[in-house]
Parts: sequence; C-alpha cells; structure tokens
Amino acid sequence: TPAPPPGLEDDRERLTSGSRVLLVVEDDARFALILRDLARELGFQCLLAATATDGLEAALGHAPHAIILDMNLPDHSGLTVLDQLKRNPRTRHIPVHVLSAADRTREALELGAVGFALKPVQREQLLDVFRTLETKSAPGTRRVLVLEDDARQRESIQKLLETEDVEVECVATAHDALQRLREHTFDCMVMDLRLPDLSGQDLLERMAAEEAVSFPPVIVYTGRTLSLDEEQQLRRFSRSIIIKGVRSPERLLDEVTLFLHQVETRLPPEHQRMLQAARDRESTLEGRRILVVEDDVRNIFALSSVLEPRGAKVEIARNGKEALALLTKSLAQPQLAVDLVLMDIMMPEMDGLTATREIRKHDAWRKLPIIALTAKAMRDDQEKCLQAGANDYIAKPLDVEKLLSLLRVWMPKG
Repeated sequence: TPAPPPGLEDDRERLTSGSRVLLVVEDDARFALILRDLARELGFQCLLAATATDGLEAALGHAPHAIILDMNLPDHSGLTVLDQLKRNPRTRHIPVHVLSAADRTREALELGAVGFALKPVQREQLLDVFRTLETKSAPGTRRVLVLEDDARQRESIQKLLETEDVEVECVATAHDALQRLREHTFDCMVMDLRLPDLSGQDLLERMAAEEAVSFPPVIVYTGRTLSLDEEQQLRRFSRSIIIKGVRSPERLLDEVTLFLHQVETRLPPEHQRMLQAARDRESTLEGRRILVVEDDVRNIFALSSVLEPRGAKVEIARNGKEALALLTKSLAQPQLAVDLVLMDIMMPEMDGLTATREIRKHDAWRKLPIIALTAKAMRDDQEKCLQAGANDYIAKPLDVEKLLSLLRVWMPKG
C-alpha cells in the first residue's frame, strides 16, 4: 500500500494483530492529525490517506475495522470511494463515517455510510462518530424488523434474510411495528407500503415524530411502482427504495446486508451468489441520455466507448454554447430530455464553469445532475466547479470504475 501522506506519520509500520485499525481518508493535514490523535486516544491504530486512490488502496490492503472519509478529495469525490468500498465484497462490511464541508448526507447514507457530519466538527461530535463506528464494527447478532401483512410473503422474506448472525422479527401491522421499535433497537427495517392499519407513509411520519423510537434504515419493499410524488415523500424518511419485482429478492438481500455490515465472504454461498447477481445486473445507464460536453475528440471517443455499451444514449456538445442549445431543444421535445451532464471545464467559446452557471439559472435544470471533468487534481478547480453548481467532479485522465461510481450516485432514480 502507498506510504502515508508526506510529513504525516501513522501506524502502518507497527500494526499489531488484534488491534482495531481506523483508516482516515482526509486531505487537510491538520484535521487528519486531530483525527489520528483522537483515534489513538480511544485505543485505535490509525492509517492516513490524503487522496481517494490511496484511500481505496489502503482499505483493500489493510482491511481496517472502520473508515472516516472526507468528501472533497483532490483526485476524486469521496462518494466514488464510498461506492467502490460498498461494491467490493472484501470491504463492503466496513463501517464508513463521512465528514464533509458540503452537505451530501442523503447520497452518503443511501450508499451505506453509517453517518454524516458537516464540518467544522466539534470534539464532542467526533466522539459520537467514533462511538457509532465502534457499535457498527462490533461483532454480534444483527436484528431486522420485517413489516408485511401477507403471511406467505413474510415467511419468504424471513427465510431469505435469516442467518446465524441475523435475527428477523416479523410483524403484520404498523401498530405492532411501532411497539417493537419502542422496545428494541433494530439495525434495519423492511416494510411494505400497503398495510391493514396505517399507510406506510403515516407509519414513517409517526416513527420520525416519536422521540422514544429508534429509527433504523428503512427499506421499502413494495409490489407496485411508486409515483414520483410518493418517491419524493418517502425519500424524506427512507434510505433506499426497493421495488418488489420478479428478481428482486437479490436487491433486498443486497440492501439489507449493506445496512447490517455483514461480512460477505462469511455469508452462505447461495447468498453470496445472489449478491453477485444483483451487482452484475446493474442497469443504471440502460436507456439513459447523457450529454457529454467536451471539445477533445479522444475524450469524446473514450467516454462514448464506456457509456454506450452499458445502454446509455450519448449526446455530444463541443462547448458550453452547444450544450445550452441542445438542452433548450430538449425542452420542446421531452423524448430528448437529458438525464445527466458530463461537463468538461476547459473549452473554447464557453467554458464549463460558465455553462454550468447558465444551466443552473433555469428552473427546469436546477436538479439536472452535472459532473465536472477537471484537467487535474487541484483543490481550487473542484471548489470552483461545486460553487458554479456542479454536483460532483472527476479529474482526468478518467478512471472508468470511478466514473461509473459517480454515475451510479448521481443518475436520477426510476
């Protein structure tokens, strides 16, 4: 694995077996040292990494017990690190707590982070972060609450999720669920929206309102397609929405094991196969229209050869002006609507920052995901991109896996 960041000393040369290891991925040296010292004080050995690439390498090389992850790293966004950690069977179970100056709470929690704290962070908050990481990385039985009124469905979910380390408790009504939540702490909850006594929406609102009720990650597992409005409503409470479908037991297992921090290699072989299947059948880009704003033919070719085989339709604009013209045209022709923009920053006619600011002036495009392609891993470049209104950034030369991670994070759902 790479050496610690220049001038910073960590514990990688003296890791002892049986010790608890914390990996800190943070490019602000001063803050990294504060985290390192606190980790040591609380009995952890600490590894430091200052870039996304070094962070991923250290996670794979040292298999730490827990990770603290910054979002604005010089080479790639912290969300790409989180996505890749959670897609790799070897690192998926490691609890990751995110610290960032920009609010990326929802994206991080949906990807499986155990928590999110906005910088600047006080010592008391940091102690909470360490407590959360300790409870999530401690071995022991995990508990799942399943709320489903159909007895057959209840039984099949229980059979799917139960292992020697996972206890599944099933209830048939929202009132029973509230009662169980008052009495016990669960690591995760799976629920249907159609319930005999309360609507799923009402139950979530009650859970949110009740001080005494612990509120675990909720996975909505439902037999019908949700309207956009319902999705928006549920998104306020639910970490991840799963639609019940023919093959969706895999998706359910995938999400539940993620929130339980189960070690994938220790799961029954059948479960491991299902998780692999859920990952292989990834259809994030299928039928999606991506606008590539880029003036370099080689980059256009490179991007198209990644996106098109995965089912995306690629539109090309050579500069910011062409991009705006193309987006304007799509307003009149909804079938040409763009789902996501990859925006190069250095272009003739109109550069990427100006184009991004212009796009954000229109109500119709306020929520359009824009990923900036920056020429080099420079802190200033990224700050400028985010300030101009980009959702995220990736430095060239493009790393295919990291680009796909960003597309998974930002591609609108549904």
